Amino acid sequence: MRSDYLFTSESVSEGHPDKVADQISDAVVDLFLSKDPEARVACETMTTTNRVVLAGEVRGFGMIDREGNWAPGAQEEIQTAVRRVVREIGYEQEGFHWQNLTFENYLHPQSADIAQGVDETGNKDEGAGDQGIMFGYACDETPDLMPATLDYSHKILHRLAADRHAGLAPFLEPDAKSQVTLRFHNGRPVEAAAIVVSTQHKEGWDEGEKDAELKAYVKRVVGELLPAGFITEATVWHINPTGKFVIGGPDGDAGLTGRKIIVDTYGGAAPHGGGAFSGKDPTKVDRSAAYVARYLAKNVVAAGLAQRCTIQLSYAIGVARPLSLYVYTHDTATAPEEAIEAAIAKVAEERLGGLTPKGIRLGLGLNKPIYGKSAAYGHFGRKAEGDLFPWERTDLVEALKAAVAG
Repeated sequence: MRSDYLFTSESVSEGHPDKVADQISDAVVDLFLSKDPEARVACETMTTTNRVVLAGEVRGFGMIDREGNWAPGAQEEIQTAVRRVVREIGYEQEGFHWQNLTFENYLHPQSADIAQGVDETGNKDEGAGDQGIMFGYACDETPDLMPATLDYSHKILHRLAADRHAGLAPFLEPDAKSQVTLRFHNGRPVEAAAIVVSTQHKEGWDEGEKDAELKAYVKRVVGELLPAGFITEATVWHINPTGKFVIGGPDGDAGLTGRKIIVDTYGGAAPHGGGAFSGKDPTKVDRSAAYVARYLAKNVVAAGLAQRCTIQLSYAIGVARPLSLYVYTHDTATAPEEAIEAAIAKVAEERLGGLTPKGIRLGLGLNKPIYGKSAAYGHFGRKAEGDLFPWERTDLVEALKAAVAG
């Protein structure tokens, strides 16, 4: 492992067109799960100038049955949820307005061929909703056990949005991107080599004193969020480097669900299996298995069994149990990796009922309308609170220690 290097991660705000799409897709997931905890949803969203289009397959009592009949008022509820997401983000612009946008819904019933492979029937366990590989990761670079570059990128944009919503930064508009490059020494982040922030703004805030005020505001926010001493005279700043950024969001570029999977996960510090999360109910292992892999990796690091931990799971469509479980600790383990791997399998069986889709869903409590909050500023490194972000809990620490000790 290299000990001295530069590493970079990026994030995008809730108003980025792809994130608008993710949040809408997860609002649909939450709506279906609020009616039926066993609902099936695979919702894709496209956003563009004053238009939102939904497509995909769904199933759920209270919304749509297997014959494809919509419940009375269900489609109106979906449209209301879509417009609510756009309104809460803050889009009331000529080119994208929650009230004036055109909405099109092309959701249809789930394929019977997929349903027969996924559903639990007779002696057949519930199968995975698709084949694929999923990764979980944790490291001790931040208190959230997340890669520092991504953690700070998220926090910068989250703060800008919070200030905008609170009226503390009225010159900001919803669309924004951030990028943080940190210098690592002896494998630890020590300073910010470069900071990039591009934020949509109101007309005129790219000139003169207003431009200077906006840039000073961004620098102050970044300075407050990064650890003391990280910002130095050598830190390179790029704040709205193209100059003017008035036209943004879906009016500036089309957005699609699932195009920000590295932003959603670990900022490039760990592998990604390729599947997106938003718009999918928890029978889809792209989502649920990635969540449980993060849960297990985070508990390994929190238990002091490693400073960095990567976990891979693999599944086949319609098959309940994972095909493989792989643990890699990047040469930072305090116990043999084989022992950690065995401990993970043992504890997962005892505490979750195994790493089957059903075990993960029930063990983590994923059949609830909890996904809207996850669709912006990362699915990981968040605070486990109530039903939200259960995969961020560290309640397996003692069980893992005991299992490794034998």
